[in-house]
Amino acid sequence: MPERVNSTDRAALDRLLRDASVGHFAFVEDGRPVVMPIAIVPDGEDIILHGSTGSWWLRRLATGIPVTVSVMAVDGLVFARSAFESSMRYRSAVLFGSCVRLDDDEKAEALDLVTGGLLPGRLAELRPHNRRELAATLMLRMVVDEWTFKNSTQWPEDPDEDIAGDTWAGILPIHTTYGEPEPAPDLRAGISESESVRALAGRSRVRPG
Repeated sequence: MPERVNSTDRAALDRLLRDASVGHFAFVEDGRPVVMPIAIVPDGEDIILHGSTGSWWLRRLATGIPVTVSVMAVDGLVFARSAFESSMRYRSAVLFGSCVRLDDDEKAEALDLVTGGLLPGRLAELRPHNRRELAATLMLRMVVDEWTFKNSTQWPEDPDEDIAGDTWAGILPIHTTYGEPEPAPDLRAGISESESVRALAGRSRVRPG
């Protein structure tokens, strides 16, 4: 089977966190494991996440309990000449740490960071946050204590007897791209797409660097 490579490349981890945009947060509640998905944005060696102040599980994370986050991106399918050797090209990470609640005077900056990370260029086109919105938002910073990163970029590794056969083998890349903009039903006539939308439309979801 294709080799999976463990890596200590922090830049590769940061690219995965930006590309995936979603982390699955695991913790223990009442003696049972719980896993919750949420949008994430890296900030240095930490992770920023946010949601409603009414979210029970975000409030639970805000108490500082241990948390584990799993992130994965599938970059291609490995078509080998046997089911045993077939696989995927992927990047995956598991991060360990705990969350701290950001103070009111940190919320706006953190929310700007999240918006810029998920919607590049959009901040310049938006009005400022208002007090009601900030009051309803719970911002958390996950302080990452440890992390592991694993990726597979292998080609099929078939034995000679299978290579001698007539079955095609290779890689089928998986590309995620932004589609064409769809206007909101209540958008007034005559308003065209913002520059941030036009800049992303039709482009690869995976951002370089």
